[in-house]
Amino acid sequence: MLITLFGGMALLLYGMQLVGEGLQLAAGGRMRQILGSITNNRFKGMMVGAFITAVIQSSSATTVMLVGFASSGLMDLTQTIGVILGADIGTTITVQLIAFQIFDYALLLVGVGFLLIFASKRKIFKYVGQAILGFGFIFFAMKVMSDAMVPLRQSEIVKTLLVSLGDQPFLGIIVASVFSALVHSSAATIGLAITLSLQGLLPTHAAIPVIFGANIGTCATALASSIGTKPEAKRVALAHIFFKVVGVLVFLPFIPPFVRLVQLTANDAARQIANAHTLFNVGITALFLPFSSLLARFISRLVPEDKEGEGIFGPKYLDEHMLETPALALGQATREALRMADIVSDMFTKTIATFSGEDPELIEFIQEKDDQVDTLDREIKHYLTKLSQQSLTDEQSKREIGILAFGNNMENIGDIVDKNLMDLAKKKLSKGVHFSEAGYKEIVLLHKKVLQNLELAISAFASNDPALGQQVLERKLEISQTERKFRQAHIQRLHEGYRESIDTSEIHLDVLTNLKRINSHITAVAYPILENA
Repeated sequence: MLITLFGGMALLLYGMQLVGEGLQLAAGGRMRQILGSITNNRFKGMMVGAFITAVIQSSSATTVMLVGFASSGLMDLTQTIGVILGADIGTTITVQLIAFQIFDYALLLVGVGFLLIFASKRKIFKYVGQAILGFGFIFFAMKVMSDAMVPLRQSEIVKTLLVSLGDQPFLGIIVASVFSALVHSSAATIGLAITLSLQGLLPTHAAIPVIFGANIGTCATALASSIGTKPEAKRVALAHIFFKVVGVLVFLPFIPPFVRLVQLTANDAARQIANAHTLFNVGITALFLPFSSLLARFISRLVPEDKEGEGIFGPKYLDEHMLETPALALGQATREALRMADIVSDMFTKTIATFSGEDPELIEFIQEKDDQVDTLDREIKHYLTKLSQQSLTDEQSKREIGILAFGNNMENIGDIVDKNLMDLAKKKLSKGVHFSEAGYKEIVLLHKKVLQNLELAISAFASNDPALGQQVLERKLEISQTERKFRQAHIQRLHEGYRESIDTSEIHLDVLTNLKRINSHITAVAYPILENA
């Protein structure tokens, strides 16, 4: 019996994982768009939280995502509160489905899911098939565990122990909390309670503390994910715990009337348990949602800002907790790549000033910025390498390659600025020479054209817009012709004997060459965008 229960619980958890992954892959990048649409409207946030959790089949996963968003500065605490409460409602859908007791059709769902996975050519049907297969495993696991518990009907000791959970609610809460924390799923804990109720071993009044404990235990995942993160992320995890614990404390004195209310909603114990789970989460949402702004201020005071670690440069948006949701992880990697591009753009913009004046501190500042670019490039590659181990759609794989290519080109531009242009600026400074007036104007103009193309390429990458990518390519010929024209003009000035041109000739020509090289890397950004169009 213990072996069967162990295997059944493993199959139940695996089924939930398949359902979450399948629906998540089917939804694609739309979840990121939905989460990105969240504003300070608490009711909209609640609905988004419920929907996302219904899709990925885990309120813990949704809260972990929110911890990541808060850590990345994408959302503040007030915005996340509505989503957290909505996620608690969304997770009840899984339990409601389990309570339907369609165990006789479990193997049919397994068969249908299998056919869709192996017979369909379209990815979307394969993902839906994976979700259906997962549901089949869930219901089959419930059937296996229910049958395994039949002998327990004859055990008065087991019946007494389970019924005593109603008389000692704190014991039931503790046991269920620990179990939910271990399996990372409140739905699995309540599913086990439903299985016991099907054999008449767990009456509704004894199941209520189990429901309360399951809701508290599911906070463990979010709490663990917040360790070592920024204060804003810790506040999200604390808010989740606060809602659950305070909600249980509010409901605890009213268990008898709550049981009578639940018994009015259905006749069988399994459905009553599922309804109790739903009513509890709807209840705490109704209790806390109107006071979300006040609660946000209260929790912010409990977790003050942490001043330690300021000044240490590193990635802002690469949250490893989002790797299990590729659409969101790719969005965060894109944001980090754009952050790197902003640093490169700033370096390149300031480069021209190092050739017009005598400012060794500016040269040193630009070279230090390249260290930041190298750091972000390394971290983005490391992050995307981990992401590639997940199940990615073809579209997501292409976007991953595009981000890597973009980051590589930005890093190359940073290196050219640091190791080539800044070395030339130092050489010019040490020799004490100056460009001719006409020559400097030409360098400024070519730099301006390349900078404009860099900004256009960054916009094309950010929006993944083929039209902008095409414009970047079209400017390549124009910039190459301009560089050639200015090179010939400089040589002409040499022939005419201009003193400044003779003194700076080597530096001048190398600057033109490196500006052209930078534009080649800018142009390379456009190719993945056009290939994926």
